[in-house]
Amino acid sequence: MKIIIVGAGDVGFHLAKLLSYESQDIYLIDLDAEKLEYAGNHIDVITKRGDATSIKLLKEVNVDKADIFLAVTESQNTNFTISVIAKKLGAKKTIARISNHELSQNTEIDFAEIGIDYMISPGELAADEIKMLLHQSAFNDTIEFENGTLNILGSKLEYDSPLINLTVQEAKEKFSEVEFITIAIKPEKSNITIIPRGDTKYSANDQIYFSTPKSSIKKLYKLMGKTEFGVKDVMILGASKIGVKAARNLCDSNFNIKLIELDKERAKDVAEKIPKALVIKGDGRNVELLEEENISQMDAFIAVTGNSETNIMSCLVAKSKGVKKTIALVENMDYINISQTIGIDTLINKKLLAASAIFKHVRKGEVLKLANLHNVDAEVLEFRVKPNSPVTKNLVKNIQLTKKAVFGGVIRDGKALMTFGDFQILEGDKAVVFCLPEAIHLVEKLFN
Repeated sequence: MKIIIVGAGDVGFHLAKLLSYESQDIYLIDLDAEKLEYAGNHIDVITKRGDATSIKLLKEVNVDKADIFLAVTESQNTNFTISVIAKKLGAKKTIARISNHELSQNTEIDFAEIGIDYMISPGELAADEIKMLLHQSAFNDTIEFENGTLNILGSKLEYDSPLINLTVQEAKEKFSEVEFITIAIKPEKSNITIIPRGDTKYSANDQIYFSTPKSSIKKLYKLMGKTEFGVKDVMILGASKIGVKAARNLCDSNFNIKLIELDKERAKDVAEKIPKALVIKGDGRNVELLEEENISQMDAFIAVTGNSETNIMSCLVAKSKGVKKTIALVENMDYINISQTIGIDTLINKKLLAASAIFKHVRKGEVLKLANLHNVDAEVLEFRVKPNSPVTKNLVKNIQLTKKAVFGGVIRDGKALMTFGDFQILEGDKAVVFCLPEAIHLVEKLFN
């Protein structure tokens, strides 16, 4: 498969890195020679320096032979332009990164007719992620399949959790009334993601990821050593596009929203657009202002200004004031793995979300959904099981699944089922698999 990526920033680099594990024919185009040199030294891609709006350059990289053309530069207009040009020159599928979420919600214009097959809005993805995280408040990571029929939930294991010092197999036997599969463990002070086996032990402060049906979520709180709490009162710092979108989403779901914005005109504009939200003009870095606005009474604090450090520090202040749930937007993807170590519940990165949303379109097999977990370098994929695919030929325990992946369950006839050893995956099932990036191509073979 030939894939051309335009834009060697965080989104483009992350996509190229994921794809490079599979020996794809990948071209990475950018004007920045330094970014291309870094990419060329770290991942197996062909780099090309130049302006991708140049028809000559696109012909030089044989865009007419491209199976997928990804336009993920920082400029929405550039992405639109080069996607249209690439399509006219013969690229089979074009995907453009956009900044205006209204375009992705548009129903009046068929953008495929002009050459853009798919559009991805990082800001919209981040706002949707925030809303989902607040609905599962005690967990710092959550992915829903089929509107919550099957869920991936992540959280730190508290010291009073009954799982501590048990093996995965012992926990399954002891708590047989709770339906769950442990799909990943990230030990405290470690960047290594463990795909657990039966003899893997749980330890305090481990970051644990479970797959579970909706009916078992409440029971998992007790196993994690956590107390369920509802989120109603939310403070948002920053009237960025993400902040405004998140505020609107949450107001529509009947959350009580306070939004703090430093710019007077921006604050006034947002107050008119979202009358249900209380918009406050002020500097959210000012601790006195936060106290005046009763930050200690908030159930959740969300920091989405354009400055990562401001977002992190303000969330730490919120934590110190007793706020149970904190979410910070960060631009630097290197920050993603440190959220638990510094005391913030969840760090989100819109570029990482965008890369995962785009990555779904380049998978083999019928991938229904692809998502990333915030604190581990891994992917969660949902496949529709095809007739006669290899995964249907044996019981789960007899399937030759790489040790770098694990089945997280299936959805069959609208019901979530756990894929333990004696389970048989059938044609038509929607199967969820957790795997490390380098194992994705091995997993895909089972579903082809």
